[in-house]
Amino acid sequence: MKKLAALREEVEDWQGLSQRITDALELAQIDDESLRPELEAETVALETEIGKREFNTMLSGEFDRGDALLAIHAGAGGTDSQDWAEMLERMYLRWAESHAYQAAILDITEGEEAGIKSVTIAIDGPYAYGYLRAEKGVHRLVRLSPFDAAHRRHTSFALVEVIPQIEDDEEVEINPSDLQIDVYRSSGAGGQNVQKNATAIRITHLPTGLVVTCQNERSQLQNRENAMRVLRARLFEIKQQEQEQHLAELRGEFTKNEWGSQIRSYVLHPYQMVKDHRTNYETGNTQAVLNGAIDDFIHACLRYKMGNGSVKAAENVEKDT
Repeated sequence: MKKLAALREEVEDWQGLSQRITDALELAQIDDESLRPELEAETVALETEIGKREFNTMLSGEFDRGDALLAIHAGAGGTDSQDWAEMLERMYLRWAESHAYQAAILDITEGEEAGIKSVTIAIDGPYAYGYLRAEKGVHRLVRLSPFDAAHRRHTSFALVEVIPQIEDDEEVEINPSDLQIDVYRSSGAGGQNVQKNATAIRITHLPTGLVVTCQNERSQLQNRENAMRVLRARLFEIKQQEQEQHLAELRGEFTKNEWGSQIRSYVLHPYQMVKDHRTNYETGNTQAVLNGAIDDFIHACLRYKMGNGSVKAAENVEKDT
């Protein structure tokens, strides 16, 4: 029913766009100068909408049209990195809000002094995973540390993970006997925020040792459902990585899956700049980026990956020939 509703909405959107184009053409045939400003405004709006739909054709992966799970982990740098992780959390929540996506924090671990150690966010909406997969990697921040008494410049790192939400149980089989489920009290800041009942859930997948937790809901059942959603997605990611590794080994180009160099740098001192190291796209408006204006970076990265994929495909064809 969810897929049917999404397809129906997409068909209705295309029909609406087609009707708008027809109306604009009819308006253009009317010899009335007073209608010109309205026609010009509609033409610009139509070009923007068509450009957006043209870009969406690049999101043709199996899960690109679906929802995403986004996880942020503070890296080396202590309190500064935990604060940086929280800044990234705010950036992605702002981005999701600007796209009218639903964003829900499934699990969060607060830092000792400030910021967060990690957070897992479910982002639901059309093409959420297709867009956000461009954000996967290490993000680097350079700034004057607000936690350093000498106010020295610090470099902080945070890892962003993006995985698709798996709705179909056929993609990942989970044997209930492979799960160890623990229930405990949610941690909080004290006072009214502390849960008196045990509602937080920790699920350990025994064959892989994978552990997921969820404590943001007040209902144990909701936390369990959300934890299973995260577990299913992470098991699917492991399955995909194993397949990709096997194919890479067959091609003789195995690459380790580990923390590498950063994909993007956010420099707030001694100058203002955000630069993506994959595409070399950059901007000096750091405040806008940290407020969620990351679409230009996402578009540049997806175009780069599409172009790079075309080059690799051509190289493979040449090798086979």
